[in-house]
Amino acid sequence: MLKYALIPFLPLAAFVFNGLLGRWLKDKAHWPPLFAVLFSFVLAVSTLFEVMGGGHIEHVLYSWIVSGGFDVHIGFKIDQLTAVMLIVVTTVSSLVHIYSVGYMHGDKGYPRFFAYLSLFTFSMLMLVMADNFLQLYVFWEAVGLCSYFLIGFWYEKKSASDAGKKAFVVNRVGDFGFGLGVMLIFITFGTLNYDAVFATAGFHAAETVNIMGGTYSLMTVIALLLFTGAVGKSAQLPLHVWLPDAMEGPTPVSALIHAATMVTAGVFMVARCHPIFNLSPVALDVVTWTGGITALFASTIALTQYDIKRVVAYSTISQLGYMFVACGVGAYTAGIFHLMTHAFFKGLLFLGAGSVIHAMSGEQDMRNMGGLKKAIPWTFGTFLLASLSISGVPGLAGFFSKDEILWKAFTSHGAGHTVYYLLAFAAFLTAFYSFRVIFMTFYGDCRASHEVAHHVHESPKVMLLPLVILATLAVVAGYVGVPEAIGGSNRFHGFMAHVFGGGHGAVEGVVEGGASHALEVTMMLVSILIGVGGIGLAWFMYIVKPDLPGKVAGASTAVYNLLYNKYYIDEIYDFVLVNPVKWASTHFFWKVVDVSIIDAFVNAVASLVDAMSRVLRRLQSGYFHHYAMGMALGVFVIVGVFLFIR
Repeated sequence: MLKYALIPFLPLAAFVFNGLLGRWLKDKAHWPPLFAVLFSFVLAVSTLFEVMGGGHIEHVLYSWIVSGGFDVHIGFKIDQLTAVMLIVVTTVSSLVHIYSVGYMHGDKGYPRFFAYLSLFTFSMLMLVMADNFLQLYVFWEAVGLCSYFLIGFWYEKKSASDAGKKAFVVNRVGDFGFGLGVMLIFITFGTLNYDAVFATAGFHAAETVNIMGGTYSLMTVIALLLFTGAVGKSAQLPLHVWLPDAMEGPTPVSALIHAATMVTAGVFMVARCHPIFNLSPVALDVVTWTGGITALFASTIALTQYDIKRVVAYSTISQLGYMFVACGVGAYTAGIFHLMTHAFFKGLLFLGAGSVIHAMSGEQDMRNMGGLKKAIPWTFGTFLLASLSISGVPGLAGFFSKDEILWKAFTSHGAGHTVYYLLAFAAFLTAFYSFRVIFMTFYGDCRASHEVAHHVHESPKVMLLPLVILATLAVVAGYVGVPEAIGGSNRFHGFMAHVFGGGHGAVEGVVEGGASHALEVTMMLVSILIGVGGIGLAWFMYIVKPDLPGKVAGASTAVYNLLYNKYYIDEIYDFVLVNPVKWASTHFFWKVVDVSIIDAFVNAVASLVDAMSRVLRRLQSGYFHHYAMGMALGVFVIVGVFLFIR
C-alpha cells in the first residue's frame, strides 16, 4: 500500500524540501518538485492498470478523528473514476512543471513558485483519492488555498493581489454551502464514509426536511448544498466572476489550476456523488440548467474579449458547463470523458497562450499581435490543434467528447433536451471565438510596436516539449471513446461502467438498434456543421473582411458593450454587495462600533484606572511617619467598626 500513499506524498515532500531549502537551491529549485511529480505520474499509470479489469483499491492510512460516534480516517478510494483523475492531474502537472522551468526562469520567486505547485498537486491528489466527505472537504479547501497563493504569486502587483483575494472570497460562498451539505450528510447517515453513505442513500429517498416553514426532499437539499460548492469551485453562474481575474497569475498556473484540475473538482464531486444526485430529479435539473446557461453565457462574453488569456478563461467556464450538463442528464461517463479531453486541449491553449505572451515580451492584448504564424511556428501549430479540438473538428479529442454530451442532452427527457439547443449555439460560438484568437494572433499584419516585433522569438525547447505532448493528447485521447455508431467500441464507457453501472438516468445506453445509430450519426453531422460554420464565420470576418468586426460592433453598440463588460455582473456585485459592505465597514463598524463604542469603552476604562492610580500613587510617599499614620488610622477605623457593630 506504500505505492498509493507515495502518489500524493511525493509532491508534499517536494513542497517541504523547497520550502526549507529553496532559497539555497535558487535556479535549481525545480528539480525536487519535477522528480516528485514525474514519479507520481508513473505510479498513477501503474495504478490505472491495476483497476483496468474492474477492481478497486481501498486503503485506510490512519485514524484521524474519533469522538463518540464521529469516526473519520485518512484513506484512499481508488476506482476507475479516481484513476482517470490521477492520470489527468499528474500528466498536466508534470507538463506544467517542465514548462515552468522555461517560463518562470529568472523570476525572484522561482523556488516559492515550485513549492506552491507541489503543494497544489498534493492537495488535488488527496482530494480525488479521498474515501470520505471530510477528507474531500479539507483538501477541497486546500486546493482553494493554493489557488490563492498562485493567483496572487506576484503579490507586489495590486491586480494580482486583488484577484487572489477575489478568488478566495467568492469560493468561500460556495464552500459554505458545501460544508453545510457535508454536515447534513453526517446528521442523516451517521457517517461520512463514501461507501456507507452511497449504499444507504436509497433508504432516505422519501425523507423530507423542514426549512423556514417549507418541506423539501432531504436528498434534494443535500445534493443542492453539495452542488453549491461545485458552482464556486468550477466557476459556474453566478459564482464565475473569480476565474477570468485569476489570469493575473503566471500562465502555467492558469493551465494547471484553472483549466485542467482544480476547476474540474466540482464535476468530479458531482460524478462521485451520483448515487445522491440520482435520487433528486430537481437537483439534476438544476445542474443541467446551470451548466447549459453558463456554457452559452461565457461563450457570448468570449466573443468580445481581447486579452488572449481571458478568452481562454471564458472558454473554460463554458466547457465546464458542458460537463455539468452531462452530469445533469445522467451521462456521468460523458462528463468525465470531456473532463479528460478538455484537460489536454485546454491546458495546451493556456500554455500556448503563454508561449505567445513570452514571444511578445509580455503582451496579452490580441489587438497588438498578428502575423506571428511564421515567427513562432511550433506555438502556432500546437495552438491550432487545440483550437480545432475544442471546436469539435472530426478526428480530434474534443469532437468525440463534446459531441457525446450534445448527443446525450438531445436524447434525454425534460431539461436536457431543451438545454441541447443552448449547447449547440454555444458550440458554434466556441468555434468562432477560438478561431478569432487564431486569426487575430497568427494571421494578418503584425500590429505590435517595432521594438516588440523585433524581439519576437519562438519559446525554448523546455516550453515547446509540453506543447507537443499536449497536442498529441489533444488528438489521440478521444479515441478511447469512439462511439459504436461509427464503428467504435467506446472502451471508455466500458471502463467507467464499473463506477456508474450500466447507466444512471434516462440517457446512458439509450442508443440501441440501427435507427438510433442513424440518428446519432445525423446529430454528429449537425455538430460538425456547427463547428465548421463557426470557423468559417471567423475566417470571413477576420481574414476576408477584416473591417467587418468593427462595423458589427459599431452597429450594435449596446449589445457589444453588454458583452464586452461581461453583462456588468462585476459592477452589479460591487453595487449590491461590495460597496455596501465597504460603506458599512467604514461608516458604521469602524467609526461607530470600533471608535465610538469599543475604543470609547476601552479608553474610559483606561482613564478610570489612570485616575485611580493617581490617587493611590499619593499613598506611596516613602516617608515612615505617613505609613505610621496610615496604620494608626486603619486601626482606629477597625476598632470603630467593631465597637459600632457591638
